[in-house]
Amino acid sequence: MKILITGGAGFLGQQLVRALLQEGSIKLTDGSGRAEDHEISRIVCFDVIEGQITDPRVVNRSGDIGDASTVAGLIDRETGVVVHLAAVVSGTAEADFDLGMRVNLDGTRNLLDSCRTQGHRPRLLFSSSIAVFGGDLPAIVTDATTPTPQGSYGTQKLIGELLVQDFTRKGFIDGRSVRVPTATVRPGSPNGAASGFASGIIREPLSGVQALLPVPEETAMWVASPRAIVRMFLHALMLSPKDWGWHRSINLPGFVVTMTQAIATLREIGGDAAVALVKRQPDPQVQKLVSTWAARFDTAKAKAMGFKADSDFGQIVRAYVEDNRGAVRLPVNL
Repeated sequence: MKILITGGAGFLGQQLVRALLQEGSIKLTDGSGRAEDHEISRIVCFDVIEGQITDPRVVNRSGDIGDASTVAGLIDRETGVVVHLAAVVSGTAEADFDLGMRVNLDGTRNLLDSCRTQGHRPRLLFSSSIAVFGGDLPAIVTDATTPTPQGSYGTQKLIGELLVQDFTRKGFIDGRSVRVPTATVRPGSPNGAASGFASGIIREPLSGVQALLPVPEETAMWVASPRAIVRMFLHALMLSPKDWGWHRSINLPGFVVTMTQAIATLREIGGDAAVALVKRQPDPQVQKLVSTWAARFDTAKAKAMGFKADSDFGQIVRAYVEDNRGAVRLPVNL
């Protein structure tokens, strides 16, 4: 089977590619409930830059997902699975409206149209976001809560969900959308996500570098580790259309962590030296956007479908240390 991953050079994309290569096959359950292993013959890894994974089964391609002709060349009738991760993240989409619309909205439409043109109904997973929820929300968000995004990124993701839903209804794809918690701890350099501080206040201090905390310490966020998110991506692909039913969007499990709790975990693992590198520097723009996001979810439906989250924030930080030993400069207590 041929698999296309957009945003494949990003940190989640690269982790997903590695997980698929390690498995060597992908198990998909059809509408009748029959599960079948499909050997992975090719993974097309597409992004604005080329991915770094070298393997005979991986084709690294770069280009503009906002260009319809480029996207049309990524999919053929051998493409059985599409994972759509490509996106301009929240802070960047808010700062550059045109770029967010081109990548997050036009890019998604281009990809869906390419699937429709081929006419073979590939299975498509769309990485949405909990940023589709915002504003005046209930204390706990459920799958029945109406999405009311308060930022361009969340709006663009919600439109993408609706397109996936409609293209599935029309029989063009077998689509499913997952609303991903804030991924932390994110490895590598900071990106334009407004939520980037949630990773930065762990990642940078453990590397011996100062980190800025732009929001109050009582700020709460719904989070999941990259490991758990990739595991849930694979599970979402495996499930049958009947498991999803008519509604193809779901809130993925995670858990609530406040910045106070995150700093306490940093102290537990990296000691006082790590915590001393966290500098409180309020940023009104970041605070304004983050304050509209939901932080507490009831994900009973996802859990009943077999999705599993991390157990606690300490597990997340320890997993980051284990996966990124070369980036950790301070002594750690695991």
